[in-house]
Order: sequence, then structure tokens, then C-alpha cells
Amino acid sequence: MTEAYPLTEEPSPRWDPIVVPCENLDAAIALYTEQHRFRLDMIMPADAPRIALVSIGLITLRLEAPDPGDVSDPLPVSPGDIVVSHASDCCAWPEGRAGMHYRDLIPGRLGGRMIASHIRIRDGGPVPDYVHYHKVGFQMIYCMRGWVRVVYEDQGPPFVMHAGDCVLQPPTIRHRVLESSPGLEVIEVSCPAVHETWRDHDIALPTLPLRPEREFAGQRFVHHVAATARWARADDPNFKFRDTGIADATAHLASVRVLRALAQQIAPTATPMNSARAGDVVFLFVLEGKLRLHSGAFEAHTLLSGDACAIPSGLDYVLDAIAPCEILEVVMNFASSSA
Repeated sequence: MTEAYPLTEEPSPRWDPIVVPCENLDAAIALYTEQHRFRLDMIMPADAPRIALVSIGLITLRLEAPDPGDVSDPLPVSPGDIVVSHASDCCAWPEGRAGMHYRDLIPGRLGGRMIASHIRIRDGGPVPDYVHYHKVGFQMIYCMRGWVRVVYEDQGPPFVMHAGDCVLQPPTIRHRVLESSPGLEVIEVSCPAVHETWRDHDIALPTLPLRPEREFAGQRFVHHVAATARWARADDPNFKFRDTGIADATAHLASVRVLRALAQQIAPTATPMNSARAGDVVFLFVLEGKLRLHSGAFEAHTLLSGDACAIPSGLDYVLDAIAPCEILEVVMNFASSSA
């Protein structure tokens, strides 16, 4: 079940591309686009590109680099297992699309259903991006550190995302990353794990008129601004939350919240205050602080800033804040998506 979310179908080439094996995809793209005047049409996957389509006139080439073998292959994880990723275990940040560096937050990627990436741009300034869109069922970006200037189809002029802000990128919405601060860090969550990124050669951004109500494959664009967000009490009395509005914009295919521990109530509890409902997968990323994740169904884990975990359907779990902390919570409703 790789494509758990319905994908919006986009036109494919009307002819079969010619497969061209290559050892280095970046070098092959440069060869054909810079020396032979081909244009880049598609690249995948974004975090570790190994396939690209380039074309000129009626000729399309499919450039294929060797498959490293550990990008999309699921790890042997049983349905009741949680997946934990510690920032301290990361020793490399592979370079992906547009010069961005990626850290995989869900090893095994839940059998291809979901990917979460910690993405960073070390140097500030213009980003070598272009107008593009993703053939994806769900995708959101959370700005963790720094700022980034972006522009989206039908959503007005370019705007800046600051730390704490996030966007929902509906399927196939055209967009572009323009520039960033040095040390930008964002969290990206997408379904399915492997999906195509297509370049749009015909559209210029920004577009007119402004159409914030427009739906893309049944989803609306969301720009959540942390500075003006309201906090509310969570079901767990140890936390409050701010909701991003993504649940409403996706007809509850997914929800995205930021949880904050209440400092005056940081105390262990023995009662499971949270549950991954049937059909849901809960992804948690510790933005700052320290907490303990435990349950009767799995061993306890201590999570620090930069750590992440994915909790499968139907498991009760407890979050104990050991120190003041904030957590990004993304709940994917796979049962609704396959209905």
C-alpha cells in the first residue's frame, strides 16, 4: 500500500521515454540541460534524487542513477512497533533537490506510506529552485528555525515563513522556494513516501487573481502563522496546543498541531492520555525540550530536541514532559484516505 493517499493524476509524456543509465544524476542532468539544451521536467525522490525526466522537442530521456537500496525499501517493522529516530544517531545529511540537505525521520517509511524529513539549508540567500509541483496525496512544511521566502499559486505575492509557521501544500499546487536565512531548518511530512516532483515551465508566480478558497484535489492551501495563533487546552491536562487548521483544509485526512507542556504541571502520569486511533499514524517531532514516551505496549523512550517517532494505529501512549518542551504532532488518517 504505497499510495495510501489518492494522487491527482497529471499528464505524462505521450511517448515512452528513452531510459539512460547514469552513475551521477546531477552530472547527467547538467550534461543534457546545459550542453544539449534539454529541459528538466521531473525528478524523484526529492530527498535522494535518482530518476529524472529531461526533454527536447519530441524526445524524452529518463535518466536513472543506481538505486542505493535503502531509500524506499521498508524495514522489517511489525504492525505494533513504533519507529524512533534520534538526532544523535544521524551522521550524514544527504543532499537532495535544489541543494537542500535531508535527514530521514521515519526509517523504513512505514512501508512506503509516509515520509518525514528534517531539511536544512546551511547558507542563506537565493535558493536554486524553480516553479514546481508534487504528485502527492499530502504534504506540509513546518519552519523550525530561521526564515524562508516562498510563493504559491493563487495565494498572492511571496511571503516569509518564520520559525513556528507552517503551510499545507495541496496536491499539485505550483510553488517555489525563493530565498532563506542561513541555517534554515524545516520539517516536511508527505504521503506517499516516494513521489514525483514536476517542473512547470509555463506558469509564472505569483499568479492573479488571489484565490485562497481554491481547492486542489479536495484540499485548500493553509498558511499558519505562529505569532497570531491561539493556544487551547489539550485532552492531556499536561499540555496545551495550537491548531494549524490543516485538519479542516484536508477534510480531516490529516491534522497538524503544536503541543506545549504546561510547566506547572510537568509530572509523570500513569494514565494513557493519548491514543493513535484505528487507521491513524501519529508522528511526533520534538522541537525543543525533553520528554518520556511510554506505554504498556512498548518500551519507554526518552526523546530530546530533534528526535522523532511514529506511533502506529490503535496504540495508547503517554507523553511525560521531563522539561518544558514543544512537540510537532502530525496525525495521518490512512483509514479515511483509502475509503
